[in-house]
Parts: sequence; C-alpha cells; structure tokens
Amino acid sequence: MPKIYHDKDANPDLIKNKKIAIIGYGIQGRAQALNLRDSGLSVIVSELAGTENFKTATSDNFKPVDAKKASQEADIIQVLTQDHIQALVYKEAIEPNLKPGKALVFSHGFNIHFKQIVPPKDIDVFMVAPKGPGALVRQQYTEGKGVPCLVAVYQNPSGKALEVALAYAKGIGGTRAGVIETTFKEETETDLFGEQAVLCGGASELIKAGYDTLIEAGYQPEIAYFECLHELKLITDLVYKYGITGMRKRVSDTAEYGDLTRGKKVISKETRKVMKEMLKDIQTGKFAKEWIEENEKGRQNFIKMREEEANHPIEKIGVALRKMMPWMKE
Repeated sequence: MPKIYHDKDANPDLIKNKKIAIIGYGIQGRAQALNLRDSGLSVIVSELAGTENFKTATSDNFKPVDAKKASQEADIIQVLTQDHIQALVYKEAIEPNLKPGKALVFSHGFNIHFKQIVPPKDIDVFMVAPKGPGALVRQQYTEGKGVPCLVAVYQNPSGKALEVALAYAKGIGGTRAGVIETTFKEETETDLFGEQAVLCGGASELIKAGYDTLIEAGYQPEIAYFECLHELKLITDLVYKYGITGMRKRVSDTAEYGDLTRGKKVISKETRKVMKEMLKDIQTGKFAKEWIEENEKGRQNFIKMREEEANHPIEKIGVALRKMMPWMKE
C-alpha cells in the first residue's frame, strides 16, 4: 500500500513565511491560488496581461505580474501553465531567478520526467497534484473538505521537500481528503496512458464507433446520439460514485448481462495488446518526443485532426439536441 498523508502529517508553519508564486491562472491555478490565500499564505499570481485569466485574477483581488517578477519574489514556484509551454516559461522567466532555498512545484510531471525542464541540483522539486479539476478543488475547499492529491519528490537538497510539499497540499485542502505518495515517473506515465487509452482517446473513439455502427445500420442519428453519447454520463456518474460493481447493481439486469457477456468483445485481447503498445510509447518517451516535435513545427497535424474531429456527424447532431436540454446551458 502507498503511503497516504492527512492533516496531522502536514505542518503549515513550514511555509507560512514563504511567498508562493502561481505561474498560470487557469482553472487549476485559480483554485490553488485562492485556497492557499484563504489558508493564510502569501500568494503571487503570474498571468499574461490582457488575457481573460489576467482579468479573472484581478477580479479575485490579486495583482498579477509577469512570470519573471513572480519568480524573483517567490520562495516556492508552482508551474501551472499548459504542458507545451512550461519549458519555455521556465527557461525565459523562472530559471534565471532560481537560487538555493527555493522550490519548484508541479501538478503534472511531464516536463520534469521527460527532461524538458532540468532544474539545478540545489533546488527542491516536488509535485502536488489534485486528482480533480480546479473548480472541484475550490468547491471542496470552501465546503471545508478537500480533493485527494498525489505528492512526489524529485529533488530534495534541503532535506525537507516532502514536508514542504505536504504543507502546500494542506494549503490547498488536499490533506483533508488524503495525499498519496508517488513518483514523477508513475504520475506522468499513468496520467498520459489514462488520457489516451481510456478517458479521452478510448472513450471518444468508442462513442463514435457505436454511433457510426447504428447510423450505418439505418437508425436515426438522434436515437444513436442518445444511446452512445448522452447516456454515457449516467453510467460514468454511477461508476464514479459506486465503482463498476456498484454501477452494475444500479442498472437493469438486461444491461448488466449485456455488459458481462459483450464487453470483452469490444475490449478484446487485441485491444489490450494495443494498449500495452501505447503504454510502451509513453514509457520510452516516444509519445513525448512526438508531441514536443508537433508543437515545435507549429501544430499543423494537431490542428488538422482537431478540425476533422469537430466535423464528425455526432458533433453536429449533438449541437441540435443539446438545445433541447436547458439544464446544460450555463
């Protein structure tokens, strides 16, 4: 069993006199910044002037600065920009302002694990990764609860990196729920695999394949949409709350029997073999190299694929059908 830390294991006094920079005020950055501030800690926010995130930070009563200034002033620097720009932000704004005693923090290990960012050896480097979106991290904190987090230490010249990481995790509410110890390698590789094989890649292709199968068999697009996409939320909500077995207890016996007897025909031995190949691409760095090169070349393939997928018939019928569902409107 992994080591799991709670409130009693974290000492917030370790960081009460330190300045924490949040580089990037996106959904996760906003949640962590607000939670840390509400925990009585000193927070500096970095965001690009003129952006919506900059305006949001200002409306939240922060005074956003650029990444260089934030890195100069902070003792703890949390990098929460998107993966593909972290290395550039680090090289241009953060690295020149690092000195012994400072710490670098991440909520995803991509750039450290694949060595796009190589910090000096005299800097603590650790990860605090909430296992939930920023909105949930903030909501749970304001309700006196928390979202479980992962914690990992990559460099520990101070000898106190884990203790500081746990103090940070307590500041965002993570120790209220539990903080699970891991490594940058494990977090990065499992996160990428989950996104590709199950959560995003696997799920979206399964939805489209089911939809296309029904359309090709002559069924109405509207009916195919409801059965293969819309109702998926009903099932994932049950799995999320009760687990797979709990979900099966809450659907009809017909649905459960179909699940138990037909699911393995969709996710076959060949599918599992492909999953292992995908995981190997992640473990060897092949995927990371491909993604880095895609960004360096201007993202042409990425943009083309994004546009092609957006034009799939299921997307068009979905736009029309969601207009019938007022509960989905913001």
